[in-house]
Amino acid sequence: MAPKPKDKPKPSPSPSQPPPSIEDLFSSLNKHIQRSDFAQAARLSDQVLAIAPGDEDAIRCKVVALIKDDKIEDALSTIQSSQNVPIDFNFLKAYCLYRQNRLNEALEYLESQEKNSATMLLESQILFRMGKLDACVDIYQKLQKSKIVSLEINSVAALVAAGRASEVQGTLEALRVKATSNFEVAYNTACALIERNKYTDAEQLLLSGRRIGQETLMEENWPDDDIEIELAPLAVQLAYLQQLLGHSQEAIEAYTDIINRDLADELSLAVTVNNLIALKGPKDVSDSLRKLDRLKEKDSQKFQLAHGIDLKISPKQREAVYANRVLLLLHANRLDQARELVAALSDMFADSVMPILLQAAVFVRENKAVRAEEVLGQFAEKFPDKSKIVLLARAQVAAAAGHPHIAAESLAKIPDIQHMPATVATLVSLRERAGDIDGAAAVLDSAIRWWSNAMAEDNKLNVIMQEAASFKLRHGHEEDAARLYEELVKTHGNMEALVGLVTTVARVDVNKAETYEKQLKPLPGLKGVDVDSLEKTSGAKHVDGASHVGVTETFEEGKSKAKAKKKRKRKPRYPKGFDPANPGPPPDPERWLPKRERSSYRPKRKDKRAAQVRGSQGAVVREKHEAGTSGASSNVSNSKSNQVSTSKGTSHNAAAEPTKPSSKSSRKKSRN
Repeated sequence: MAPKPKDKPKPSPSPSQPPPSIEDLFSSLNKHIQRSDFAQAARLSDQVLAIAPGDEDAIRCKVVALIKDDKIEDALSTIQSSQNVPIDFNFLKAYCLYRQNRLNEALEYLESQEKNSATMLLESQILFRMGKLDACVDIYQKLQKSKIVSLEINSVAALVAAGRASEVQGTLEALRVKATSNFEVAYNTACALIERNKYTDAEQLLLSGRRIGQETLMEENWPDDDIEIELAPLAVQLAYLQQLLGHSQEAIEAYTDIINRDLADELSLAVTVNNLIALKGPKDVSDSLRKLDRLKEKDSQKFQLAHGIDLKISPKQREAVYANRVLLLLHANRLDQARELVAALSDMFADSVMPILLQAAVFVRENKAVRAEEVLGQFAEKFPDKSKIVLLARAQVAAAAGHPHIAAESLAKIPDIQHMPATVATLVSLRERAGDIDGAAAVLDSAIRWWSNAMAEDNKLNVIMQEAASFKLRHGHEEDAARLYEELVKTHGNMEALVGLVTTVARVDVNKAETYEKQLKPLPGLKGVDVDSLEKTSGAKHVDGASHVGVTETFEEGKSKAKAKKKRKRKPRYPKGFDPANPGPPPDPERWLPKRERSSYRPKRKDKRAAQVRGSQGAVVREKHEAGTSGASSNVSNSKSNQVSTSKGTSHNAAAEPTKPSSKSSRKKSRN
């Protein structure tokens, strides 16, 4: 029996190591913070709190480390669990709520804070994301004297977003910063130039900014892919410039390259996809929908922007992405999905008119134009301050659906465009289509009164009065038309109005028409024309083939013109080897015509003997054997009889003929 193995001696228990002191932990914590190792800094903060619960510095370090490590939810939980500690975490809590896009709550926590550069800067960021851009710009202007890093970048961005691009140059001068100081300022300044339609200057600045960014980031030893991701906004904006300049193909190629390379941040990718979809329009809808699906939350069944994109994108950009999604679904005839998405947009964009416009678009796509007119009209009555674009959409829907009276009613509810020539022309046309001639005339009269009292430099009174006179003349109001023409002649000296006045007054007062007729310029070429003799003639005779008739010049005027140059006679050029003395027989004048169109053409006669014999194959073979002995004589007699009978359209002896083996040539139909 094998001996039992001896048990190994157990190691003697080592004396327990004492825990590190708080001073050592804080020293280590400081080192990790200096190295930006925030995850380890948060763990060391927990070790400090295990030894000294409630240590204010440790709690503060932990919260800041979690925020720096992008663990916003954990930071909020730590703040919530430290309510018993006498530390004011309102500023940090407001920042965490801002990072979670809970903007209203963030503003509430900031209200209790003292106004300093940090709180004002955070407030401006919150207002920027909420779309309250003017208030955001005001805060940045108050902070101009403060020495805040990158203040010029945010200030220019806020001015551009607020539609105040013309103030960007003054702001840069006040901050003593050049547009090419760094690539971020160059990008934002280029956006301001685009807003002012200075596309060439914007393109040059973007190219300079990209070069500056590449040099700066390469000096900092950034990897190539990270440099391209950091400079992706400039590449997207350069592609957008090509789109604005009308270079659609170049823009599409640039957008597609950015998407395929997949070296862009989330926001730049979202803007690229949206711009590409807007540029392509209804072309290749399926591909556009697939590209949009790259922007949605992966686990969501419905279309919802990814959390990272939703936090960074502006309200206007978010609205554009969702609107394009609905339009693509309508083009793809996915009406159920479009209807479902539109229903969700009302809560997402409560202050916007976009959801109601998209809802009307869905109704129109479903051939429910009347329902679309109803919802647009109800919205315009409920929100009169937002009714302008809604009423314009209602007018368009009604006009396309054949409801001119509703379209005219909608346009008439927009007071600030009633005097514009385009609106006047549209209203008059709609009133005419609806049979309301008096209403159309009232629109013209109202426009004339407005322009008569207007002090604008580009006064349209001349145009409106001209069209009003033409309208009244067309509808039998000669006196009103003559009055308008006469006023135009007296005030503007319009020659076209003078012609209209003469033709109009001639129907009412011939003497007055002759008086104004003397002011017309004489037509050239009518000095030698005797009007009395023309009146005695029976009138002009119609000439076949004449497209238009002109006035001939008199003999006296013809003398003054230079004589036409005599054409030099050239010797005819004959073909090589042709003798004009012995030309030979003339060529066939029909040589250029197809053979079937020539007079000498004779079509081939159909072979009546090759009549189709129906029946089984055996029966045909039997007929051949029966008719074999008398085939020769019957062929001769039958061919003669067939020649006579075919002229009458019948054939008596076709059945008696022996059938011949069919060939390809016998199957062809003769061309007649």
